[in-house]
Amino acid sequence: MAYSPCPNDTFVFHAWAHGLVPGAPALDVTFADIDVTNGMAERGELDVLKVSYAVLPHVLDEYALLPCGGALGHGVGPLVLTREPGVDLEGRTVAVPGERSTAYLLFRLWAADAVPGGVGEVVVMPFHEIMPAVRDGRVDAGLVIHEARFTYQRYGLHRLADMGEHWESTTGLPIPLGAIIAKRSLGADTLALLAASARASVRMAWDDPEASRPYVRAHAQEMDRAVADQHIGLYVNEFTADLGEAGYAAVRGLLTRAAAEGLVPALKPDALSFP
Repeated sequence: MAYSPCPNDTFVFHAWAHGLVPGAPALDVTFADIDVTNGMAERGELDVLKVSYAVLPHVLDEYALLPCGGALGHGVGPLVLTREPGVDLEGRTVAVPGERSTAYLLFRLWAADAVPGGVGEVVVMPFHEIMPAVRDGRVDAGLVIHEARFTYQRYGLHRLADMGEHWESTTGLPIPLGAIIAKRSLGADTLALLAASARASVRMAWDDPEASRPYVRAHAQEMDRAVADQHIGLYVNEFTADLGEAGYAAVRGLLTRAAAEGLVPALKPDALSFP
């Protein structure tokens, strides 16, 4: 399995990764940022992966979407940041953390409404390099994710727009960010066991939040405890335990809108169904 070193993932999967979930299959964990795991999924490299919802239309023939373990929510959307407030992005250079990311889909849907003349060059770079690039004037704006919601002021940057606010105000749905997928070739019984294991790991994390703290801190790089706790609080919620009707509606809504804009292939009718 591969997932990110971000606090929400290490919090969610701590119990499972450490063999604490009764009956769960053992995990061999690879840590990788979401743009890397997206590529792994497109190449079919691992059995279970945390990926952007944006990559699903490209991989659902080989992988099934698990109904738990991922990240959706309210008020958790990516931000567009600039050095000066109120910048018009028409024709401007924007750094993004990947063109197969959910953040990028939300950005393109927002820009279709907010920047009718179109943005200029889109530059892909690792998300941790984006805020310094905006601060130093190497790009005009940056699309940021993860803990940047809480730290961008340290770089002297301004929030131009919140992609989540735009998404929620136009759809009324939660924001789909990260998904857990597993190879269909594993079979229905194993897929069901994987989903049950992920769900149990989430609930164990909630029942004893302190148990996962050393694991979270060990992989959170330079993030301080307060920011890590905010990160977990935002991205681990009821949708992590079960997508439910609203979660599936959000996923379908995002990918249907993105397909209409020509950003992703159209979903097949049963693409999101879980064995």
